[in-house]
Amino acid sequence: MNLESPKVTLNKSAKDTFEFLSDVKNFEQLMPENISKFEVLDDDKFVFALKGMPEIILKKKEAHPHSLIVLGAAGGKLDFSLIGNILEISENQSEVQLKFEGDFNPMMAMMIKGPISKFIETLATNMKTAI
Repeated sequence: MNLESPKVTLNKSAKDTFEFLSDVKNFEQLMPENISKFEVLDDDKFVFALKGMPEIILKKKEAHPHSLIVLGAAGGKLDFSLIGNILEISENQSEVQLKFEGDFNPMMAMMIKGPISKFIETLATNMKTAI
């Protein structure tokens, strides 16, 4: 299952955007209002939970300066990645798009598609004010 957030244009350089997303503690500022837990576990790992959903642990798996951040599931039953693509538009502007990639059975995919789409859209939208 592959889902994409809308592209978001930020009035920050690609370097500033990358540095913000590279620090996992900053993801707390991007979370939806219905978050019930957020805890940094390590320099590159955090756990979060949304009301009514199980806890999810994300770990930074890959980083290419100023263009790509990949967070992946760390433990749990679901294997997926949250990918942040950063495109430099100008010296003081960048564009970010989040992608969710996971391999789920059709029943699970049907159940989580809506909530995950809304979740990554919220993360992307919240970047406008957080970064």
